[in-house]
Amino acid sequence: MNFRILKNNLFKWLVVVLSTVSIVPLVLILAQIFKNGASSVSFGFLVHLPKPPGETGGGISNAIVGTALLILIASVIAVPLGVLAGLFLAEYGKSRFAAVVRFVVNILQGVPSIVIGITAYLWIVVPMGHFSAVSGGVALAVMMLPVIVKSTEETLKLVPYSIREASLSLGANYTRTIMKVVLPAGLAGILSGVLIGIARIAGETAPLLFTAFGNPFMTYNVVKPMNSLPLLIFNYAMSPYPEWHRLAWGASFILVAFVLFMNLYSSHSFFL
Repeated sequence: MNFRILKNNLFKWLVVVLSTVSIVPLVLILAQIFKNGASSVSFGFLVHLPKPPGETGGGISNAIVGTALLILIASVIAVPLGVLAGLFLAEYGKSRFAAVVRFVVNILQGVPSIVIGITAYLWIVVPMGHFSAVSGGVALAVMMLPVIVKSTEETLKLVPYSIREASLSLGANYTRTIMKVVLPAGLAGILSGVLIGIARIAGETAPLLFTAFGNPFMTYNVVKPMNSLPLLIFNYAMSPYPEWHRLAWGASFILVAFVLFMNLYSSHSFFL
């Protein structure tokens, strides 16, 4: 009995040590970003455009607006498709076609982001003849789709079947039961999956290098090249200008804060 207690305590401490070791890199990264990036953030940093090379000051407003538009385009494409696909898998998960859809979603989730970017380049950028925010949004939507499909499927599977039976027994047809009863019951989990999907694509750089490409100016035209926070960080971090390094650290701080917020809020939404 004492030997069993000893093994239990040893395993418990082993879990604590390994968990701490896994958390340390994240803490060190966040500390480095906060140390170098927080001091760069100010009101002017958020609302001004970048200055030309060699000049001090400037901001990242074009990258913030570009990131928001790219996420909006990706969400408009991925959220309806992902929710419908997840609903189909939850309701008809035992069919042969559902097995094919689930297999495709699993494969899509493992495709490297740079491959998705190259594919979007060949399918959208080349026919259009120029880079654009639309092509970037499509590439991000493809990356976002598997997360929403899986979260929607798993959430709707948790909705008790008795709720469906109660709705059908009151005279509601199947479509009305799904739209008015099942989906609202799983809304928190679906919303959590959408937020996780947004956090997943917010920091992606590789697909945007082949699609949105970047733009040093403010633009709201989604069929033209557009800047984003990941692209700005990538380009400025490799530059020889210390001022651009400062902007890259500040943009990193903003991006990491946004991703952390989305992950924390999605966890909160799921448990509501």
